[in-house]
Amino acid sequence: QLSAANVLNREQPLAGISLQQATVNIDPSASISASPTLLGLQGNHAELVTVIFNRSAAASSDWIAVFSPAKFNASLCVESDDLEDAPFFCNAPIKYQFANFTSADYEISGRGMLHLRLINQRADFSFAYFSGGITSPVLLAISEPIRFWNPKAPLYPRLALGRSWNEMVVTWTSGYGIHEAIPIVRWGTEEFKIENHVSAGTLTYERHDMCGPPALTVGWRDPGFTHSSYLSDLWPNVKYYYKVGHKLVNGTYDWSKEQTFKGPPYPGQSSLQRIIVFGDLGKAERDLSNEYSNYQPGSLNTTDRLIEDLANIDAIFHIGDLSYANGYLSQWDQFTELVEPLSSQVPYMVASGNHERDWPNSGSFYKTKDSGGECGAVTETMFYVPSKNRAKFWYSADYGLFHFCIADSEHDWRPGTEQYRFIEECLSGADRRKQPWLIFIAHRVLGYSSSPGYASEGTFAEPFGRDSLQQLWQKYKVDLAFYGHVHNYERTCPVYEGECVSEEKNFFSGRFNATIHLVVGGGGSHLVNFSSPRPDWSVFQDKDFGFVKLTAYNSSGLLLEYKKSSDGKVYDQLWISRRYKDILGCDSLNNCPETTWAT
Repeated sequence: QLSAANVLNREQPLAGISLQQATVNIDPSASISASPTLLGLQGNHAELVTVIFNRSAAASSDWIAVFSPAKFNASLCVESDDLEDAPFFCNAPIKYQFANFTSADYEISGRGMLHLRLINQRADFSFAYFSGGITSPVLLAISEPIRFWNPKAPLYPRLALGRSWNEMVVTWTSGYGIHEAIPIVRWGTEEFKIENHVSAGTLTYERHDMCGPPALTVGWRDPGFTHSSYLSDLWPNVKYYYKVGHKLVNGTYDWSKEQTFKGPPYPGQSSLQRIIVFGDLGKAERDLSNEYSNYQPGSLNTTDRLIEDLANIDAIFHIGDLSYANGYLSQWDQFTELVEPLSSQVPYMVASGNHERDWPNSGSFYKTKDSGGECGAVTETMFYVPSKNRAKFWYSADYGLFHFCIADSEHDWRPGTEQYRFIEECLSGADRRKQPWLIFIAHRVLGYSSSPGYASEGTFAEPFGRDSLQQLWQKYKVDLAFYGHVHNYERTCPVYEGECVSEEKNFFSGRFNATIHLVVGGGGSHLVNFSSPRPDWSVFQDKDFGFVKLTAYNSSGLLLEYKKSSDGKVYDQLWISRRYKDILGCDSLNNCPETTWAT
């Protein structure tokens, strides 16, 4: 018997399906149907579908898979060195569930029903009825196709900060290529009276852009098109209305629903500014499909807590390991749909993680296959960041009193590299009078973590991680450094070369001591323990899902709160009170600016 309880944990549930072992044995007693057959008639992009199925020899290992496009057979196969013989199934389903999930008497009655949530993914859907579990699948029956009324609709807008402080970039996904329609954004300051129109650029990626399987083989799915438009000369703190859409060749328009965002504050503007930081979110299905392995159980809670508090959030930084698609490209639509209530309202800034970028001989610093063959191509296309070259995913971002330096830990950061030069330039370029709060971000832990993996290395961080960077953090007085990758929450004291520089735990005032490092990798993926004994520099530890909220009240007061995703309550916090003169002078280690006795 194959059930949720005895299947091994996997980072991507779809990877557990042995498609190469699948066979076909159509069962005359088996049937499967889905309704409604036409979705999205009210303009909605997600809808519950009722799937009804039955057969005479029902077993606990029977399962239902959703395929999109609806057609799936050997004609979709591509040549691959990793496959000796082409299987019958050459594209993975987008989700699945065991037949007895909601029907306790399924094995006796032979009848079952599931309610599966589908989102608009630019193609039709069919439901396949399998026996044999996911390791020895046997196809028994296939439903008639169902589809969304407007499959090419513009969907899942994603806002991002632009290269200048008064610019917002809006990105979205659609099924319209450049020869079918012109992508445009309408925006303005009055609801239902949008006065500005601006065009958008269009990007996509092809199968040959993938570096290996499964992205190149069973995980491949046509991504549609990604459109980005630049909204410039925004007024600070003004509410804007916008909608994305397309002008079709016949002169008609296809518009999304209207959304809103707030113009970013001017650098140095003293006002209330609230930033969310977390990593390693992943995605879980609200219909409880796919996640048999319980691998990303916290992602829904994290997302829901942020949606509930969205009126008190100004920007979000998701610092790597975004969807955990791991080469199963249908999951990127699922992820952008999950975060759309957030990304359509506030800037949703991302960093590159190992599950977006890493693949052997693809230019990544690490030679693992964690990206599932995506090797950065998907993330670089689907998400805008204000970098000069998105293949080099490092960039700076300004938001009012904050200056962010986002590193790409999947590329070499050591002295002499291009990225090291960027990091120093970004840190040194912060105008601390206007932007007193200097934040460093990377996906992998380049600072401090007491996870067992790092502890066993003896480094309590990525090897070579802080060897050279800690001099930069100290020299430029970096207030906070955030990391993901390790799936828990941990905060250090102000620490330099492994030693606490201050005895304070929760309130820091006066001159700069040293950088406080935080691991915030508990966004949603499976949780990780801490090593023992606990290092002296580790002030707070929590093995749970959660996120950090930064609140800058003004140029001299910053509040950091760690909140759990389960209830949104604060479980750790610290205050920093610091004036401009405290940044100008010596730090507590007596590192001082150079001076001269000359007059």
